[in-house]
Amino acid sequence: MSPVLAGVLQLLALLVALGLSYRPLGDHMARVYSSEKHLRVEKWIYKGIGADPSVEMRWPAYLRGVLAFSAVSLLFLYLLQRVQGSLPGSLGFVSIDPDQAFNTAASFVANTNWQSYYGEQAMGHVVQTGGLAVQNFLSAAVGIAVAVALVRGFARSRTGELGNFWADLVRGVVRILLPISVIGALVLVACGAIQNFAGIHEVGQFTGGAQQWNGGAVASQEVIKELGTNGGGYFNANSAHPFENPNGLSNLFEIYLILVIPFALTRTFGRMVGSLRQGYAILGTMATIWLGFTALMMWTEFAHHGPAFDLAGGAMEGKETRFGIAGSSIFAVATTLTSTGAVNSFHSSYTGSGGGITMLGMQLGEIAPGGVGSGLYGMLIMAIIAVFIAGLMVGRTPEYLGKKIGTREIKFAACYILITPALVLGFTAVAMALDTPSQSMTNSGAHGFSEILYAYTSGANNNGSAFAGLNADTQWFNTTIGIAMLLGRFLPMVFVLALAGSLAEQKPVPETAGTLRTEKPLFTGLLVGTILIVTGLTYFPALALGPLAEGLAA
Repeated sequence: MSPVLAGVLQLLALLVALGLSYRPLGDHMARVYSSEKHLRVEKWIYKGIGADPSVEMRWPAYLRGVLAFSAVSLLFLYLLQRVQGSLPGSLGFVSIDPDQAFNTAASFVANTNWQSYYGEQAMGHVVQTGGLAVQNFLSAAVGIAVAVALVRGFARSRTGELGNFWADLVRGVVRILLPISVIGALVLVACGAIQNFAGIHEVGQFTGGAQQWNGGAVASQEVIKELGTNGGGYFNANSAHPFENPNGLSNLFEIYLILVIPFALTRTFGRMVGSLRQGYAILGTMATIWLGFTALMMWTEFAHHGPAFDLAGGAMEGKETRFGIAGSSIFAVATTLTSTGAVNSFHSSYTGSGGGITMLGMQLGEIAPGGVGSGLYGMLIMAIIAVFIAGLMVGRTPEYLGKKIGTREIKFAACYILITPALVLGFTAVAMALDTPSQSMTNSGAHGFSEILYAYTSGANNNGSAFAGLNADTQWFNTTIGIAMLLGRFLPMVFVLALAGSLAEQKPVPETAGTLRTEKPLFTGLLVGTILIVTGLTYFPALALGPLAEGLAA
């Protein structure tokens, strides 16, 4: 079987699995966030944290809950790393330095999971399992909660109430993430991923000395790392490591985990606003971009450029032979079009055009299908921009899902789409202008610039994947990328929740003959075009200096 055919079959199998999961998972999540009943274990949690799940919150109160909970999580994870040397199960590792502890805490709380350290050489079992893995659940649940609050803003009228953050947070963990993770961890163990609390031991004798490995609760962390679109690996090699991702079957299953909740949330959206066709329109937009990027990536990486590429079957540098070009390309697109950031190959080793595709996927805002929660609310923001543009073309006040998109709403949407590019381009420009940050680049020229641009793109978009080749474990990068991750995660949430509150206060607008039909394929095309044009106008100059210049020079 040719590698290309094998890649196509993998993609078809993935589509079938996602299709079979779409309806039951999407409907289940809609029931979870619409139910008035509370499970017994949830009641215990509410009592423990002193929250009343029946109290409805307006958007400022909902936002305070998000920020307060995240701040406490940030402080807890930071302190846990700082005292690691005194904890049992630390495997003899010392406490983490302040700048790296801040960067890691910000990373996992912001659902980014950027890692400037070697996991197997820095973090013991307590920090890995009691700190990092826990935040994988919590940060993912926060993202879904914010998305659900925005959906309620569209679904409700004449009220500013968006639900209860604490109830949404707890339900997301207890009813959605935990059950799927338990099943998923068993699947990964069956595939060969490890799950233990073993200490450091020597694997064998190799040229230059013995090689040492430590065990860990890897399968359980791996599954929520992908399911929650987090991305932080137990080992430095991330999902390229055989303990995390043993074979082709586990690789395909991990890609499925990355995509299943973000895609299924479009049905949850359609169910909660009372129109499944609106959900299908958003799904169609996400799927069109994802399939287009996947096809382009596979074509780029399979293209042969000389005898070496012909013998290897394509651009195999930086890729695992057990996954090949197809499994690596599908994974790379999935992880950068979502806010996952896990890698099963090294993106710096991709062709110039392939590296640019991974970067552009993040710069779109990671909305196709995006992170758990963040992909849906990011896409809905772009839908508002699209109907606003359509309204300008026909000269009428734009409407979306029966709500008028007025001056206030469009300002919130505009602020949302401007925050991340400002962080990415601003920090990249400063880093390139200073001497110290540029010394961390392994490569010079266009590829070296791509390393810096990719790092801040990954951080500010809450992705977390690394281009490789950049020494990011410095005070400058640990601090600035940490700041970019926090601002890139929580500033957009401010405008999302403010927009949700504004929409919820409106009364429904009756549909007329002049109303833009946002459930039609025409709107899907308009939305795809809007996303590509907005991103292109924003990032094209920077991309021209990096991956485009490198690709044209190849």
